[in-house]
Amino acid sequence: MNICRANWIARCSAALLLTWCAVSQAQPLRVGLIGPFSGGSGDFGNSARFGAELAVKEINAVGGFLGRPLELVVRDDQAVPDVGRRAAEDLVLKEKVAFTIGFCNTGVAMKALDVFQQNKHLLMVPCSQGTAVTTKYPPAESYIFRIAPPDLLNAKFLIAEIVDRRKLSRVAIFADQTGYGEGGLKDLTAELEKRGLKPAYIARFPLGVTSLHEQMRAARDAGVEAIVAYTVGPEQAAAVKSRLEVGMNAPFFAPWPLSFGSVLENAGAAAVEGTMMVQTIVQDNFNERRASFLARYFKHSNEKRIGSLMAAAQAYDAVHLMLWALFQTKGDYSGDALKQALENLERPYQGVVTTYSQPFTSADHDAIAINMLWLGAWRKGQIEYYYREDAKRAGYVRRKEVR
Repeated sequence: MNICRANWIARCSAALLLTWCAVSQAQPLRVGLIGPFSGGSGDFGNSARFGAELAVKEINAVGGFLGRPLELVVRDDQAVPDVGRRAAEDLVLKEKVAFTIGFCNTGVAMKALDVFQQNKHLLMVPCSQGTAVTTKYPPAESYIFRIAPPDLLNAKFLIAEIVDRRKLSRVAIFADQTGYGEGGLKDLTAELEKRGLKPAYIARFPLGVTSLHEQMRAARDAGVEAIVAYTVGPEQAAAVKSRLEVGMNAPFFAPWPLSFGSVLENAGAAAVEGTMMVQTIVQDNFNERRASFLARYFKHSNEKRIGSLMAAAQAYDAVHLMLWALFQTKGDYSGDALKQALENLERPYQGVVTTYSQPFTSADHDAIAINMLWLGAWRKGQIEYYYREDAKRAGYVRRKEVR
């Protein structure tokens, strides 16, 4: 943990500890955590879990919150919407946790959002990127916040890269049949329409497919110049393998699931080489904050390869942002108090992904802006910055512009 941040947490705890002594000695502050810790989404789900665990471990090491240790109450949603909703009901209605960090899969999140909204329970989303997650309810009324980039930004970023920067106009969209794929298809199509374009080819497929040969051949025959795939890790692997096997040469783009370690494991280095994806963070050993985080992460998780750096770092930052809000409310963890604090955060948090300075407002519950995104690429089995100039500027912190 950053020494200055650790010292600040310790000082805040000490300053308020006397006032809260009776409460602080009672019970741990219980925090809900929901994610896909088993099944096909387990690679990035467990990265998020390890990231959240590491944050809690480090916070507790410097005194917790007002002397109260944080305790994660973990529920596995298995990437199944109905399971995710039951987990939300359990944490909010039965366990009555103070707040919840949760959801990696958009379809699972959408099924459970009303549990948090109707009970005025603060939900911080560390991974799920579906645009609808933070737009289902108007931000002024919503208790749903997110520290991952919404797919609307991913679509803007990718189409700007493909059409505006590379001057490619025949774009194929590969989207699974989940809410995540549906939302991505909608966002990408809208961005193309702004430029007077339509998708040159659209492929829809269910989760669980192991081959997309037929669709790749059809895209090739349609003369597509670029492919964008909206799906999760196993199906991203199927897409890049099929692209290689049918001799499809069009550049391959995707949002963050293409960066999952399982894609490399399931597809192989040759299939992923050169494919590109949207990232909020890229492993950079020259960035002290990120290098330190990774060293601590691997020590805590005992993993040899991280499933998703984005999931881990965003979940870690999500816990710390909630701690910032708790100090600001002086321990009031009602949904209204936390919502007000997050929308008017008084102190910047120097996180792993970025420095969060007024990340939310009453009109915007997404912490990530388009200027905070990077284009990553698979190169020799590692995710690197696609553009060399981005690698050179990696030490520059991209903050959300205050509006």
